[in-house]
Amino acid sequence: MIGPEIERLIQLLSKLPGLGPRSARRAALHLMKRRDSLLVPLSESMALAAEAIRNCSVCGNLDSRDPCSVCSDHSRDRSTICVVEDAGDLWALERTRAFRGTYHVLGGTLSALQGVGPDDLNIPSLVERAKDPAVTEVILALNATVDGQTTAHVVTDRLSGSGVSISRLAHGVPVGGELDYLDDGTLTAALKARRPL
Repeated sequence: MIGPEIERLIQLLSKLPGLGPRSARRAALHLMKRRDSLLVPLSESMALAAEAIRNCSVCGNLDSRDPCSVCSDHSRDRSTICVVEDAGDLWALERTRAFRGTYHVLGGTLSALQGVGPDDLNIPSLVERAKDPAVTEVILALNATVDGQTTAHVVTDRLSGSGVSISRLAHGVPVGGELDYLDDGTLTAALKARRPL
């Protein structure tokens, strides 16, 4: 019914997050209908990105330059390092414009099921960065999952003795959240993390 090139495009698109086979077919059809205005520029942009993208040698972020644009920004507060699981988490925090420190990308979380151990993560370079006398705080911005919390404990152990203050993101009731719709774990975390007004 369709040629192998189109079938390959659909298969590759279906591997993207949020796209299953049906959504991938719709996306491929949309791209093909707009070959000159969308498909060709997209393929050229992807080829250029594939050549240019690299991991930052300082923090592990994905960028087209090394050091990345965050690490190259001299207006950043170098005393604070925010530790995240992957570049997507870094980008999410950057969208808020609420944090002006530096970052450190671990490259994942510990997972016994997937065979990811401490040696598979970017922890040693974080420990080295934390030894810098200018660094006073490390913020653990890891997901509130079992793997995220396990990773946070290992990172905390590795940073012990470095002299930096270690904190983590608050957990609890989201802005606009209604208590009746929250799960027990979120409510428990919110109660334990309460603070005076």
